[in-house]
Amino acid sequence: MLNDPATTGVLLCAGNDCVGYSYIGSNGHIGLLAITRPDILRDAFTTELKLAADGSAEKILAFLPGTCDSALSLAVNQGMQITFPMLLMALPGYGGWTQYLPRNPGFM
Repeated sequence: MLNDPATTGVLLCAGNDCVGYSYIGSNGHIGLLAITRPDILRDAFTTELKLAADGSAEKILAFLPGTCDSALSLAVNQGMQITFPMLLMALPGYGGWTQYLPRNPGFM
């Protein structure tokens, strides 16, 4: 995704610590977003929403797994709507869904 001119990579830091990374598409899509700890997902998603809102896209979108309560509540509080519900399935031990927002289920 780093080679995609329509996507910007973002390194997320808390103080001097690197805590994750994300990509924001020129179309306003947030994701892939991955962080090291679930307790900072809300802050990371808040940062990504601000960065996406500063871009030129008409709307902002993200795939939010249901286990990401902090990201889901933030999205709803910001007026985002669930427009395309889907079921993401994975074997136990695959991915930290409380600290990860996928780019696209078909991309994974």
